[in-house]
Amino acid sequence: MNKLGWVTFGSLLCILGIPIAPVSSMAQTCASNCGPRPIQFIPGQVINFQVINRTASLVLIQRPQETGTVPLRPGQLLEVRGWSGTTPNLSIVFWDETALSLKADILKLDDHTLRVELRPGGPPPGDRTLYIENDGRVRVF
Repeated sequence: MNKLGWVTFGSLLCILGIPIAPVSSMAQTCASNCGPRPIQFIPGQVINFQVINRTASLVLIQRPQETGTVPLRPGQLLEVRGWSGTTPNLSIVFWDETALSLKADILKLDDHTLRVELRPGGPPPGDRTLYIENDGRVRVF
């Protein structure tokens, strides 16, 4: 192709909106795109634990190491003071009585208080478990 042919071809690409040069990408730091820091407590720390039911139906809560379930009515707040967060590991299982999906929002209110707000939603089956790992990180499954 001669010089005039390349110029015509390049002009056609520009008219069609097709870039001639490759698009460069800009590197960014993790702080610009990595989301909020995970919630974490000091391993072995005694924490206060709150669960609030923000759904319109009954939610059941159970600590697997114990036998019974605790019903939580819509709008009700359950507060447990003085749980050891990681020794043994703290885990809580929760589910909606009508089998709807739940979304668990976790908040660290202060250095010793963890709040879990249970809301309707999320892809099925939704969130079902809160777990505090050996290193103190809080995870929701």
